[in-house]
Amino acid sequence: MQRIPIYQIDAFTRKVFGGNPAAVCPLEEWLPEAVMQAIAAENNLAETAFFVPRGREFEIRWFTPEVEVDLCGHATLAAAYVILNELGSPNNYVHFHSQSGLLKVYRKHDYLELDFPSRPPQPAEYPPGLIAGLGAMPQHILRSRDYVCVYETAEEVAALEPRFEELAKLDVLGIIATAPGTDADFVSRFFAPGAGVNEDPVTGSAHSTLIPYWAERLGKQKMFARQISKRGGELFCELHGERVRIGGYAVPYLKGEILLPKSD
Repeated sequence: MQRIPIYQIDAFTRKVFGGNPAAVCPLEEWLPEAVMQAIAAENNLAETAFFVPRGREFEIRWFTPEVEVDLCGHATLAAAYVILNELGSPNNYVHFHSQSGLLKVYRKHDYLELDFPSRPPQPAEYPPGLIAGLGAMPQHILRSRDYVCVYETAEEVAALEPRFEELAKLDVLGIIATAPGTDADFVSRFFAPGAGVNEDPVTGSAHSTLIPYWAERLGKQKMFARQISKRGGELFCELHGERVRIGGYAVPYLKGEILLPKSD
């Protein structure tokens, strides 16, 4: 049998059973894409991250149960946690090469901070099915990789009961619902039924879009955000030129091995 290490890390939370669980599989070399997709489907988590060494740095890829994605925050945070805390790295940082370019993760105080690309959203038309899928009209609709639906209050975002079959028809990875917060600068929820994830508990990559939007709207560079899913998550945010900084805690839940038949 081929033995693949696997870790499950709860990201953007200070406690187990909170935040967003990600599976992390360190590899010596890439597995066939179909095998990585099958592992992600078997794990049945929002994301499974795979990484391989590249000198002193790493290459990273992310899979939902159904598709490979171009950027994922919580699974990158989880992968960095594994490298820094489980694999004996002597450094206080990790550099990942990805479909979205170079991603950096730093140990900052007692949490980790992602250095990600900034993806400011632009005004967008109301696509057919979006309002019916969300069930409530937002104040504004914008778009970057994902649709961004801006509501007046956090209570409106919390009350959304999406029709996922409608949202799955849209031509984007995900739909972000966001509003000003009460105990945070802003809140959000993230829906990606077309990628096999009806609601993602905490979505780091969505904050590549949320941070530049809210920084401009609120007139501040540093912000604290909450993702108000059932599990919930907290993110320490900063706009840094054409990059964003996304900080969060991570806690380990599980480690073990995947047993795969050796290929002929």
